[in-house]
Amino acid sequence: MTVVMTAMWPSDAERCAELETQLFAGDNLWSAEAFRSELAHRHNRYVVIRDGAGTVIGYAGIALLGNTFSPESEVHTIGVDPAYRRKGFGSSLLSALLRLADEHGGSVFLEVRTDNAAAVELYHREGFEIVGIRRKYYQPSGADAYTMRRRGPST
Repeated sequence: MTVVMTAMWPSDAERCAELETQLFAGDNLWSAEAFRSELAHRHNRYVVIRDGAGTVIGYAGIALLGNTFSPESEVHTIGVDPAYRRKGFGSSLLSALLRLADEHGGSVFLEVRTDNAAAVELYHREGFEIVGIRRKYYQPSGADAYTMRRRGPST
């Protein structure tokens, strides 16, 4: 299968919002407007994976925060179309975000549902460790989230 990773464009927002309904039903879903809003912030970077027909099959975003003396990053979201799961696309998206974070410097943080074993395993493989729990973080489901951190190359 031929796929390509590119920067996310505002025109991708509708498809990403559509995927949200398949991936995160039961919690606050990102709307197309939410994706467009995130793209407008200069410190955010979002990428997508497209199939051979140009359809978005996965997306991910990160915020590059802090300053030169105290940089850090926060993974906002990663999602892969259920029909394309377990093919390494989530790992590819995360790798792209981590390259950006490593260039920026500092640690990388994220939240992930405590019951999302596949995602937790992926994050552990990429050097993340659980540093806390946020009770009832996801709404309206009330699901808990792990806060995870990956130390930067020089931290």
